[in-house]
Amino acid sequence: MTSTAVAADGGRVSPTRRASAALTLATVAVYADIYITQPILPVLSREFRVRPATAGLSISIVVLMIAIVSIPYGSLSDAVGRKPVMVTTLFLLGVPTLLCAVAPSFPVLVVFRGLQGALIPGVTAIAVAYLGDAYPVEELGPKVGGWIAASVAGGLIGRVVSGLLADWTNWRAPFLLFGVLTIAAAAGLARELPRAPSRPARLALAGREITQHFSNRRLIGAFVIGGAVFFCFIGIFTYLPYYLTSPPFRLSTAFVSSIYLVYVAGIFTSIASGRLSRRFGGRRVMAVGLVIAALAVTGTLIRFVPAIIGSLVILCVGMFTVQSTAPAFVNSNARTGKGAAGALYVGFYYVGATFGSILPGLAWQAWGWPGVVSSCVTALAVGLLADGVLCV
Repeated sequence: MTSTAVAADGGRVSPTRRASAALTLATVAVYADIYITQPILPVLSREFRVRPATAGLSISIVVLMIAIVSIPYGSLSDAVGRKPVMVTTLFLLGVPTLLCAVAPSFPVLVVFRGLQGALIPGVTAIAVAYLGDAYPVEELGPKVGGWIAASVAGGLIGRVVSGLLADWTNWRAPFLLFGVLTIAAAAGLARELPRAPSRPARLALAGREITQHFSNRRLIGAFVIGGAVFFCFIGIFTYLPYYLTSPPFRLSTAFVSSIYLVYVAGIFTSIASGRLSRRFGGRRVMAVGLVIAALAVTGTLIRFVPAIIGSLVILCVGMFTVQSTAPAFVNSNARTGKGAAGALYVGFYYVGATFGSILPGLAWQAWGWPGVVSSCVTALAVGLLADGVLCV
């Protein structure tokens, strides 16, 4: 069985099931790599004797690097092709992931995590543009929804498996496991993924297209929404272990990691939202998702573990309603340079995550969990304003 299939729409090359599975595995691997340290931050605080906001640097450095380098990756993929960039960066990503397992100090761990962040956009910033090349516009929403579902699964696996392994063995074991998974995913991507047909662009032209995207009000609105929703999501789930391992809960690291299973709701939401956006329009679906997320975040203030878990499930529904809709909204509204547009979205998305991994940590140290909740609800309000004013 070959790994490509020619569609009947005049030359698009659509990935077969094996190729789609390879892209799914690659997506799972990179998103697992992002979140390895999130459930074990209290462990790192004890191991290296650092405060919560400092331990959070092991997340914020990754998302900051993703934000910084996503845009160049998008332009590069417009110029040389999507597949070569994705395969090369995924192979390279395995190296710093494995090196994290032998980090002798927290600053060294942060450096290796930064290297991970510099390579991850080789997949995250390009995959939606690849799908846009491979599928007609009427199929793009569901396909992007499926890709987002894979990213949710990766985040879930990274968080849950990391926490369980750290609890059973030590904090270094997850890096070994996911380093091997990342290299295996790169090999599968190299073997199975067809080159999607594209119109190569010079890097200088790609740079001009980035500037043009900032004149598109709807794109700017989507960029702001992406940053706002990820600020909230990272803020809640990064400092959740501190909240639940402290009084009055005093839950174990393994139990807190198991709570990340609420991500399963995001997988089903991502698949459904792609279809809903096609029926009702992306802007409306994003607005509904933002409101749902804000209500859910507020619900975590109830100091009752089942109520908190229920609120986190609803938060996943709201967040992934937005995140499974916004990338397709960007791709559909970008007139040219869709790779660059997608990379700009990813860049803003992770700028939001960078602030979301730092500011709620400072709020936690100053005001406890209500401070985290307030900062996250404020970010969602900014996203809702962008939806109503800019995306119309």
